[in-house]
Amino acid sequence: MMASETPRRSEKVMQNVRYVKVGGKEDAATVVLERMRQELEGGLRVLGLATGSTMIPIYEAWAKSDLDFTDVTSFNLDEYVGLSADNPNSYAWFMNHHLFSHKPFKETYIPDGTADDLTAECDEYEALLRDAEIDLQFLGVGENGHIAFNEPGTPFSSTTHLTELTDSTLGVNSQYFEDESAIPNTALTMGIASILSSKKIILLAFGEKKRFALEQLLKGEATTDYPITALLSHPDVTIVTDLEGITD
Repeated sequence: MMASETPRRSEKVMQNVRYVKVGGKEDAATVVLERMRQELEGGLRVLGLATGSTMIPIYEAWAKSDLDFTDVTSFNLDEYVGLSADNPNSYAWFMNHHLFSHKPFKETYIPDGTADDLTAECDEYEALLRDAEIDLQFLGVGENGHIAFNEPGTPFSSTTHLTELTDSTLGVNSQYFEDESAIPNTALTMGIASILSSKKIILLAFGEKKRFALEQLLKGEATTDYPITALLSHPDVTIVTDLEGITD
């Protein structure tokens, strides 16, 4: 595509979910930047954040922009158990490297996977979420349909909890670890009910490996076999994807 061309974008609403078709991750970063600017101008004060390669272009665009997050409090979806904030594979490190070191926030919260009492950590994090009320939550989706680290079978009523990661998730995440034996098999995660309590949700999904998960959502049937389908009960969900045929 030549630089002078306008990126191809289309929108469609299906089953109370708004789909935005973009040309790729870089185009998505532009779309999300524009949306983030509108939300901040509209009074957004609490933001739910995600990690992973999908979010890197998004955070890079924010870091280079004039967006001001100094009055914004952020909450991250999840964190590996046993990884300290200075571990390059931790989500705390990821967030600092890609966003927080470039853009100051009022406050930032990430579950502490090194806490002595993980159950208490989950309860305290959930209490913070309830008090804060997230205005906009960003999500990715796993190949097996998981959102955050809510694996298939997780009750839709779940709140922040300790979870065991599936072989599917561990296999995908192994690409980020030099030593596969060092991949934690447990994590702390916002629950599905925690996510659904957000006022608005944006889910980003790119590449053919995410098609299966989005197709489960398109079926319009909520099932714990595919946690992404819990979004069908939320009143304000936007899916940003580059996949052909999803909204045609």
